Amino acid sequence: MSTEYNWPRGVFPARLIEQLGSIGAITTGAAFDTDQVQPASLDLRLGNTAYRVRSSFLPGPSHSVAERIEALKLHEIDLTQGAVLERGCVYLVPLQESLALPAAVSASANPKSSTGRLDVFTRVIGDRARGFDQMPEGYHGPLFLEVSPRTFPILVRTGSRLSQMRFRSGDSRLGVAEHQALHATQTLVIGGDRPVENGVSLSIDLKGQSRDGLVGFRSKRHTAVVDVDKKAGLDVLDFWEPITNRGSDELILDPDEFYILVSDEAVHVPPDHAAEMVPFDPLVGEFRVHYAGFFDPGFGHSAAGGTGSRAVLEVRSREVPFLLGHGQTIGRLIYEKLAETPDRLYGSASGSNYQAQALKLSKHFRPYP
Repeated sequence: MSTEYNWPRGVFPARLIEQLGSIGAITTGAAFDTDQVQPASLDLRLGNTAYRVRSSFLPGPSHSVAERIEALKLHEIDLTQGAVLERGCVYLVPLQESLALPAAVSASANPKSSTGRLDVFTRVIGDRARGFDQMPEGYHGPLFLEVSPRTFPILVRTGSRLSQMRFRSGDSRLGVAEHQALHATQTLVIGGDRPVENGVSLSIDLKGQSRDGLVGFRSKRHTAVVDVDKKAGLDVLDFWEPITNRGSDELILDPDEFYILVSDEAVHVPPDHAAEMVPFDPLVGEFRVHYAGFFDPGFGHSAAGGTGSRAVLEVRSREVPFLLGHGQTIGRLIYEKLAETPDRLYGSASGSNYQAQALKLSKHFRPYP
């Protein structure tokens, strides 16, 4: 099929992502892994080498990423047998996937949910890019992943998946009236009392009434290594300090500490839409919420086993202590239309790890009582 195909407007579901692969718009040197294509995103796989670099960077319009790596690299790390990436360091890893996007198709990236819940900061970079995690319409070139573990050292290897990419044609984000109409028919959030406007506001649960007062987790320092490809192998208390409600319904975020918290509202993403978490107010700079902002179609959808799904929040305070109170608005979901009805949804049948979640750590940890 010609890349001049008239791509439908909206976020691409799995079938269209696979179609991009079939026409060579996404190249990997091999077929997609069987579970690599998600309902509305593509998992990106690490290549064979990681480069420890002196600093993060954007290549700018005059340079390729490879040229910048050559100028900034400290050493190379072979990932084929697995290697530890240390906290506080910056690495650049060529990805197995590269792009030759049609003229009308763009792409954007985010960390995978499990990556964000480990406080691993990742950003995708392309040649001559002026920004992170955004590939413009018609981009042709390789993809690289910047990786910076912030809390835990991580063990990765060739093929590990830390980031995911969405593809879209045009801008299909909903406006205020469209959000309100969709909420009226599909109920986008359950339990919230804030009006739906330019997105759906989410607040924080610091009561923990359905969890015997458990409201979140604070990460520990100087822990063992987390193998990013191993599920349910780690004891929670070796890496996390549980936080319980002691009657105040408040929590002071300590500077430079990492927290896992949860929304008070249940979230619903209808099958023909996707959603992304954005800051409630970017001018409130005291804390950062949610590294991994994609919500696939079917997240929280009852027919896909998602009744009661909450948004788990990765929270890091900045320079000063900051007081959070129960019910405080901490982010909003912006919904987008899919380009066509998807043939698969987020849910247990597709191996999704976080459908019907409440307060839940990443898949690497055994269930906490």
